[in-house]
Amino acid sequence: MSILATILESKRKEVAERKSRISIHALEKTGFFARNCHSLSMSLTQPASTGIIAEFKRKSPSKGVINDRLTVKEVTQAYAAAGAACLSVLTDTPFFGGTDQDFEEARRANPHTPMLRKDFMVDEYQIVEAKAMGADVILLIAAALSPQEIKQLGSLARSLGMETLLEVHDEEELSRSLGDYISVVGVNNRNLKNFAEQNVEASKRLAEKIPARCIKVSESCISGPSIIQELRGYGYKGFLIGESFMKTDAPGKALLDFLNQD
Repeated sequence: MSILATILESKRKEVAERKSRISIHALEKTGFFARNCHSLSMSLTQPASTGIIAEFKRKSPSKGVINDRLTVKEVTQAYAAAGAACLSVLTDTPFFGGTDQDFEEARRANPHTPMLRKDFMVDEYQIVEAKAMGADVILLIAAALSPQEIKQLGSLARSLGMETLLEVHDEEELSRSLGDYISVVGVNNRNLKNFAEQNVEASKRLAEKIPARCIKVSESCISGPSIIQELRGYGYKGFLIGESFMKTDAPGKALLDFLNQD
């Protein structure tokens, strides 16, 4: 069984347990559910935008512990101060060491910055959860979902005022997953079957296949500003980076140094 399949099996059991503890009706009356969302699309397309979606991630299935020393508040505030266009916060606990509380703490610490709930979404319940946590954007992974599931989850997110970042790896996933409920398409340069790092060739290869109405985001394997400049030439506006920042003692400073490189 691939790592992705293992995660999805675990996630479905987790969601079933969550549903037994708190109802959707209760979620709609809690947390940040009533707040108006920030637009990731607008943040990425502003002329002065860095385009960086900076991620808070403690660990991963392939790398193990990356950084469990720093708090989500200090890291995400430093990211925002350095110029991150969006914050990505993991909420998966077993495989990535994230929690719902991490997201909510980051939301309170960064009220004006768009935030992506990074998790493996398999059920409408999680979309409502994301809204209650204060998410502006949810992630849908094409490799993990059917076209009908993507439509169902993406449409619900839009109805709640959130945007969807659709993550794809190849042209087949892209072609079967698009709909008017998708505003941002992310190309993951990492192999989700084994989480091995690759390069940004996947982003280059799919650039012309992504509809012009969608904002293009390249995810992972972005090693320096020169890569970003190259990807901008392919029409990319967003660049999700986390591990390279998180493996340092000061992720926010690492982002600032990254942006200040010649």
